[in-house]
Amino acid sequence: MSESDVTPEGVRGARPGREAVTGRAAGRRRRGGRGERPVVPEAEFSTYYGMPVLNPPRWEALDIAGYLYLGGLAGASSLLAAGAHLTARRRLALVAKSSATGAVSLSLVALIHDLGRPERFLNMLRVFKPTSPMNVGSWLLAGYAPLTMAALLSDVSGRYRPAGAAATAGAAVLGPLVTTYTAVLLADTAVPSWHDGYRQLPFAFAGSGAAAAAGVGLLAAPVAETAPACKLASLGAGLELGSTQVMKRRIVLTSEPFEQGHAGTLMRASKALTVGGTLLAVCAGRRSRVAASVAGAALLAGSAMLRFGVFRAGVASAEDPKYTVVPQRARLKKQRNKPSAATS
Repeated sequence: MSESDVTPEGVRGARPGREAVTGRAAGRRRRGGRGERPVVPEAEFSTYYGMPVLNPPRWEALDIAGYLYLGGLAGASSLLAAGAHLTARRRLALVAKSSATGAVSLSLVALIHDLGRPERFLNMLRVFKPTSPMNVGSWLLAGYAPLTMAALLSDVSGRYRPAGAAATAGAAVLGPLVTTYTAVLLADTAVPSWHDGYRQLPFAFAGSGAAAAAGVGLLAAPVAETAPACKLASLGAGLELGSTQVMKRRIVLTSEPFEQGHAGTLMRASKALTVGGTLLAVCAGRRSRVAASVAGAALLAGSAMLRFGVFRAGVASAEDPKYTVVPQRARLKKQRNKPSAATS
């Protein structure tokens, strides 16, 4: 372009709108939707070759989800057994003690089966490591299981009553820890939906275990002795449903796996069964044998579906890199935007 090309009307032969605009003006024009479109398209979220960021859990669902469910049932059953023992409801106490013993025994079987060899469980007892939920849980099970067995044997044989009462009390003390430590175990992993729910997950597991223990009492104890089981069902259902709802609202993005796919189906079925079983237990569980049995079965099934739903949701969140990377980016952005102590 020469000086002769410049006229009072502008540059001769110029094509308006084709020149690149630089500096702040360019930024304003792009934000306003005018000017040239960027040559490079907006980047889309992806990972290398579409591979997950995390290795999803390789645990067998039947082993580990069953282990979570049975541990919760056992621990809460010990609390119900202690209450029935103190209030002289012998049949309900026997049912609850049998439930605790059977559930913790099957829980150990499921855990050892997943570990592959029995000695691996024994190897975890060589040391005590408070920072390891798995190690603490192994010690809990090692101390809790013999107490449940001693309490049941004393009740069945009618001998050594003082020792049986002490074992019942000891199992009741450890019961809440056995019921909830599996939630701490899950939350201590890097699996997004489990890790983000660390605040409410133990309470949800406690409520779920209480509902399951109440279900056993309603299913097998005489109707005349089911009053504590009905109350425990109400308490457990309220705690489970309330904690789960609060957890979903708090973790936002990583709550999606709890509501989608197979996990979502299990969680919805769990909620329906728990609510239905609790209402039936409160309304008719103390008068009708049939109503008590149906309510008990519904509560047991609802508790099992919650544990399997939580397990499936965790696996799904680990398989999708979005649930790992997006929250990390949000936390980094929040840290960058947070004013430092020197500038505040």
